[in-house]
Amino acid sequence: MEDTELCFPQIFNSSCRRPKRPYFEVILIYAILSSISLLTASLNLLLIISISHFRQLHTPTNLLLLSLAVSDFFVGLLMFFQIVLINGCWFLGDIICVIYQYLAYIITTASVGTMVLISVDRYVAICYPLHYGTKITQTKVKICVCLCWVWSTLFQSLNLMENFYEPGKYNSCFGECVIIINYISAFADLILSFIVPITVIVVLYLRVFVVAVSQIRAMRSHNAILTLQGSVMAKKSEMKAARTLGIVVIVFLICLCPYFCVTLTGQDTLLNASSAAFVICLFYFNSCLNPVVYALFYPWFRKSIKLIVTLHILHQGSCDTSML
Repeated sequence: MEDTELCFPQIFNSSCRRPKRPYFEVILIYAILSSISLLTASLNLLLIISISHFRQLHTPTNLLLLSLAVSDFFVGLLMFFQIVLINGCWFLGDIICVIYQYLAYIITTASVGTMVLISVDRYVAICYPLHYGTKITQTKVKICVCLCWVWSTLFQSLNLMENFYEPGKYNSCFGECVIIINYISAFADLILSFIVPITVIVVLYLRVFVVAVSQIRAMRSHNAILTLQGSVMAKKSEMKAARTLGIVVIVFLICLCPYFCVTLTGQDTLLNASSAAFVICLFYFNSCLNPVVYALFYPWFRKSIKLIVTLHILHQGSCDTSML
């Protein structure tokens, strides 16, 4: 009792308790997480503007990056709600709690789906380069991205429907943000949002890795240089993109796995957002890392940031600027 304090002191008998922390520690945690949240939203907004504004960047692969940047941008905004839970109390009400969790689930599912599409894009580009232009088009990518977001919304609406009927029904005290997921919904979410997509991503990228290694060996073979030079040179940029996006996928998997391990455990598959704060923030931090990876490996992103910050995009005809 001496090491805890009430979330709502005015309702002593019903209020949740939270551990006491030094004032400096609380301020430091809030400052760090708020900075990450703001940085995540800002960097992904720059990526969204870059791909949307400059016509030369309107490629199928970049459209997938745009979808991922949109989900990462919303993650940056949702982090402000997660920051509220870091100290162990929820002050925004039961309805906002359910809406927050609902949006978080949609964004998570859409991010995983987009990663699958990125893996398919790299698989076709590396393994079937001659057919890439016909199999992967902007129109097809736009349709796939829209279907990904629609599926995520519908699936999570069914998954969390019970929580919308009586928000806060499963809270044990005031100041808690808890949602319930039944066994069937949890199992479906585990299979469709984690096991199947992750399996597809790993299998496709293993295939890409094998093909990439074989091409590198072919390039080093003196007898194969003349016959493979044209095709290898044509796929050099695709190989570089596969490497960059491979890093993005690996980082994504590292941040995603703890999130699913925690959120899918517990008696009656009960998800308590405050107890899972660390792994949720780890998953959210991945959204900040993605644009950093792009900035390190994509010169066009660094150039577009400079043009946006200097307001060059406001000039007439700036959308036709050469970025590559």
